Amino acid sequence: MRKYVSSALAGVPEGRYTDCMKTPLKGLMSGVLVGTSDMDIERLKKRFKKSNGILKTVNLTEMKLDSRAIRSLVDDGVLVRVRNGYYQLVGEKQSESEASLIASLFPDAVVCMYTALFHWGYSDRTPLAWDLAVDKNTFRGRFDIPDLAIVPWFLTAESLSLGVTSGKFDGVPLRIFDRDRVICDCLKYENRMERETFTKAVQGYIADPKKNVANLLAYAKRRRVTGRIRDVLGVWL
Repeated sequence: MRKYVSSALAGVPEGRYTDCMKTPLKGLMSGVLVGTSDMDIERLKKRFKKSNGILKTVNLTEMKLDSRAIRSLVDDGVLVRVRNGYYQLVGEKQSESEASLIASLFPDAVVCMYTALFHWGYSDRTPLAWDLAVDKNTFRGRFDIPDLAIVPWFLTAESLSLGVTSGKFDGVPLRIFDRDRVICDCLKYENRMERETFTKAVQGYIADPKKNVANLLAYAKRRRVTGRIRDVLGVWL
């Protein structure tokens, strides 16, 4: 195990310092201070829990963990880097849902397409990935996260703000396009969808007592699919 920098051990008595260097970090987690003289692992756990299981580098720095101490925690299996600048507690990793990760890593995104269809009950196929609508200028590499499948849909700022509501995924609130907006998107991207999935989505919407036809028509105009709405859904609306 590598030694911590002196700033991370400020205030620790010399004898205590020697003991720390001889003991694996995992063995210290029950009571010995981790990386700084005024913070133990329980405080770290509480901070992670408060942030949906994810902390940024700046958050750890605020807790007086410098870059070398953070690197040591990663090397010793205490933290895992989920993407550049974002960390998760290894011991808590399995208990955090994917929805918690989405909420922490992509607060600006909106759940859309197949994931939204499943959420609204318009599809019985469990999504293989998270469909997330994001600003068209978003950095593409942002979605390259191990063990978290994401399909980004790049939209203009105007399209991204249209028909946004909130839905709960595993108890975690996420931004999602409402049912009327989702159907508009299905019509817009019809050629990119499997015919069976598209048909079930349309049928599900037609049978949904919570649909809002006024919203559908307003969204259709702005998404430029009014003609398709008339052709596909006109007789049912």
